[in-house]
Amino acid sequence: MPTTDLTQPTNAPTPSTPTPPTPTTAAPTNRWKVLAAMLVVLVLWASAFIAIRFVGDDLSPGPLALGRQVVGTAALVVVALIRRPPLPRGRTLALVALYGVLWFAGYTLVLNLAERHLDAGTAAMLVNVAPLIVAVAAGAFLKEGFPRSLVVGMLVAFAGVVLIATGGVGNHADVLGIVLGLLAALLYALGVLVQKVALRDADALSATWLGCAVGAAALLPFAPQAVGELGSAPAPAVWAMVYLGIFPSAVAFLLWAYVLKRSPAGVTASATLAVPAIVVILGWVLLGELPTTLGMVGGALCLIGVAWSRRPARPRRG
Repeated sequence: MPTTDLTQPTNAPTPSTPTPPTPTTAAPTNRWKVLAAMLVVLVLWASAFIAIRFVGDDLSPGPLALGRQVVGTAALVVVALIRRPPLPRGRTLALVALYGVLWFAGYTLVLNLAERHLDAGTAAMLVNVAPLIVAVAAGAFLKEGFPRSLVVGMLVAFAGVVLIATGGVGNHADVLGIVLGLLAALLYALGVLVQKVALRDADALSATWLGCAVGAAALLPFAPQAVGELGSAPAPAVWAMVYLGIFPSAVAFLLWAYVLKRSPAGVTASATLAVPAIVVILGWVLLGELPTTLGMVGGALCLIGVAWSRRPARPRRG
């Protein structure tokens, strides 16, 4: 019968047992990368509102949208040829194509139309109702429910939209622009929801360049008009279009996909609440545009409502 050494605990690890590794800084580093990527996205998307207003007198909404997506697709294809990411297939590919139509084509075109009737700051405020739409869709279709914070936030944001519509329009804004701005927000929200599902299986780079290419293809009916307008447009307008394609489209959407793949859709969309503030500052400095006082109050209510809707629900006591 073997003897047991009572001086050693029976469950003690043998000297050869490896020591569990100590936690590293990988997770915090990854969080900082996601945060940095999100900050770049916010600044680039804010600059897009300014660039669209800048070229509004030289390029029509359709040609501007097409040119932007063609430039963005070209830039992203160059990156894809270097990185060679795997291509999505089947249902995932269909989802990528759908969000390409909704976001890269539909949202871009409608936003261009809206900014023919809105100043850049008001357009940004209305578009950023999108995170609220994302929350509502998640409650209705993803069975997340409608907590009190969401309902209150919806009412506050709706009050802000009504205030903008009734008294917040100024020299560069009208009611049609408000309707188009809200439609852009809807397309933005639908794009986020579809893209989030697609990114469960798709590589971020593949999903972005394919979505951009689908968006460009959907806008091809504007090609003849684009050829004519680009031939006569001043150089600054053409360069602004190129800027929109490379930075707010290719770079920002690629970084957005990187962030969205690693974060919840609602939380990621809520981060864009900072965009209107950046747009108002840039619009004032570069374009001399400011929303009316009522417009700014209404926009603030929209943003407060969206932010309130994203508050985590408090656990019930006892």
